[in-house]
Amino acid sequence: MDLSKMSNDKKLDLCRHYFKAGFALLPFVWAVNAVWFFNEAFKRDQYDEQPQIKRYVIYSAIGSILWSIIIAIWIIVFQVYRVSWGAIGDNLSFIIPFGTP
Repeated sequence: MDLSKMSNDKKLDLCRHYFKAGFALLPFVWAVNAVWFFNEAFKRDQYDEQPQIKRYVIYSAIGSILWSIIIAIWIIVFQVYRVSWGAIGDNLSFIIPFGTP
C-alpha cells in the first residue's frame, strides 16, 4: 500500500487501527506501525492529523521496544533456570533436550 495515495484522514485511521491492534499482545504490529508511519509523522510538512499520527508512532515504538525487552528477559531467564524448575520447566518446553545440563 502506498501511503502517498491515501488521504490524511485515512492515514490517521489506519495508524490508529495498527496501534489498537498492538494491544492484542502483538508487538510486531506496533513495530510495523512505527516504521511505516515514521516519515508521515516526522518528515512531512505539517497537516492537521500529523500530531495524532506522531503520538501513535511514538507510543507504538515505545510499546514495541518494551515488549522486545520483556520477551528478551523471559528468554534469558527461561534458558538459564529451566533445568532448576524441574517438571514445570519441562512442561513449559516444547522440545526437551537430551542429556544432563
